[in-house]
Amino acid sequence: MQSTLVFGASLKPNRYSNLAIKRLLENNVNTVAFGLKTGLVDEVQIKTNLSELPKIHTVTLYLNPERQKQYYDSIIVLKPRRVIFNPGTENPEFYKLLEKHNIQVEVSCTLVLLATGQY
Repeated sequence: MQSTLVFGASLKPNRYSNLAIKRLLENNVNTVAFGLKTGLVDEVQIKTNLSELPKIHTVTLYLNPERQKQYYDSIIVLKPRRVIFNPGTENPEFYKLLEKHNIQVEVSCTLVLLATGQY
C-alpha cells in the first residue's frame, strides 16, 4: 500500500499538517507522520525518527524553506515518488535537488488535492 508522509506534523489541531493527517485518513490514504514531538493525531503516531518509516510514495511538506534545509538528504534517501510543497513551503533550491534524483515536485495544497479528487 502506498504511504504518504506528512513532514512537519503538529499535534496542534489548528495546524494545516494536523488537518492534512485527518483528511488523508478520511480519504483512506495510508498515512505516516514526522514532527518534532511524538504524539497521536487520530490513530497516526507522529514519529521523531525518520529511520522508522515504511516505504513512502508521497511526502507532503509542512516546513518553511529555511527549516527544510536540514532535511534535504533525509527526504531524498526516502526515495518518494513525489514531494508536495504546500503553501508557504515553496523552495526552488530543493525542487532542483529532488528533480536530480527523479523525484516529482508538486507545488500544490494537499487539502485542495484531496477535496477535488486530484490526490
